[in-house]
Amino acid sequence: MSSSLSFARAYSVYWEDTDAGGVVYYANYLKFMERCRTDWLRALAVDQQRLRAQRQVQFAVVNVQVDFLRPAVLHDEILVTAALKRLAGATIHFEQTIMRGNEQLIDATVRVACLDSATLKPRAIPKDLFTEWRDAQ
Repeated sequence: MSSSLSFARAYSVYWEDTDAGGVVYYANYLKFMERCRTDWLRALAVDQQRLRAQRQVQFAVVNVQVDFLRPAVLHDEILVTAALKRLAGATIHFEQTIMRGNEQLIDATVRVACLDSATLKPRAIPKDLFTEWRDAQ
């Protein structure tokens, strides 16, 4: 899965990701999903630091809905996906999953806001970002 619409990245579960029982601590699934979205932006050549410095634009998660279906454990190899589902004004809607082989562990939706970095208020997503995705709509 690696088009401009969707992206997938494999990660390993390390000791630091788990609780005392060797199970991934629930909040760490959000970190895996954030890494995947960040890696997806990098694959699209969107440099978040440059975007903030040169265009005063940054992104922030404003809503997450997660279904924890099965736990990941220490040393698991997981595949985290991010699929861009909708761009609307100042928001980006993603569907995300975390898989272990063919077994789905996490099902999530994430809403990300585009913000003015000076005021931290919502700002329309620049038209030139995600051009390929917009053209596919």
